[in-house]
Amino acid sequence: MVSVDYSLLVQIVNFILLILILNVVLYKPIRGVLAKRREAIDGLNASIDASSAGVREREETFAAGIKEGRTRGVELKDALIDEASQEERRIVGEITSRAQEDLAAVREKISQDMVAVRESLQSEVDDFANAIGEKILGRAL
Repeated sequence: MVSVDYSLLVQIVNFILLILILNVVLYKPIRGVLAKRREAIDGLNASIDASSAGVREREETFAAGIKEGRTRGVELKDALIDEASQEERRIVGEITSRAQEDLAAVREKISQDMVAVRESLQSEVDDFANAIGEKILGRAL
């Protein structure tokens, strides 16, 4: 059987003393290290969150810049196409105008040449008619 005497009191005091000593020597330093580790982890998590937010913001800015650049590129391309189309119409108009002028000049030249040839042939018609008549009849007219 277990007897309760002063040794039990000594054991209780010994246990309490051991807990106090272990608390000072072991538990408080471990809790301090764990608290520092928790603070470091919390700081790193906050840093990660801040960096992630910065990265998201930069990605959004980058995406907006790309979208704006594409929009400006399409607008510039459309403007260049319009400008090229206008230039093409202008050039085609000039070429058509020149071609019309050249055609009119050629027609005028042909008309003048035709009048000149007609006049020169008209003066020779009598001579040709006599020559043909002589050949057909075989005698002089």
